[in-house]
Amino acid sequence: MVKIKGHEIGSIIVTGAGNRRAMQFKNNIITALRKIGVNESDIDIPLERMALKKAKASATWYQSGYRMHYSHTLQSKYVENLHVILKVIEIEVNLIVSEINTLSDFILKFKEDSDVDDKRKEAREFFGCEHDETDFEMIHKKYKVMAKELHPDMPTGDTEKFKALNVAHKILKRELT
Repeated sequence: MVKIKGHEIGSIIVTGAGNRRAMQFKNNIITALRKIGVNESDIDIPLERMALKKAKASATWYQSGYRMHYSHTLQSKYVENLHVILKVIEIEVNLIVSEINTLSDFILKFKEDSDVDDKRKEAREFFGCEHDETDFEMIHKKYKVMAKELHPDMPTGDTEKFKALNVAHKILKRELT
């Protein structure tokens, strides 16, 4: 089980037919997004040539004038990462269809700036992490230590660096939890 965006999702292990499964997952993501009015031409899900290799999966779509984006990289293979994206989107779409959540709630969860990958890289650099670090608990521990040092009420405090710390933490928290 993987806990993502407040949902527990059963992870899968794909050992064969990875490219075919990735195409199925892509088509299922498109089908799910169409249920809430997203045009297929507004959806971009890049496929990896080798779906069984370790790689980040992502989906980008445009809705109500917003750029929506979700990526996942915590699983061991691209196709498994794409499966997690599919499940998260399916759950969120079903919450809208069943009128538990609104389209506005959905937009708030997925809206991202086009430079989100650059911001995530800068946030990891701010914490002194590797560019592919995905252990949010470790990042959060670093955040707590740095917050104590940089807090404006402390002798070593720096208001601007403290603000930057909080922004970096928020960016990575949104990606990794």
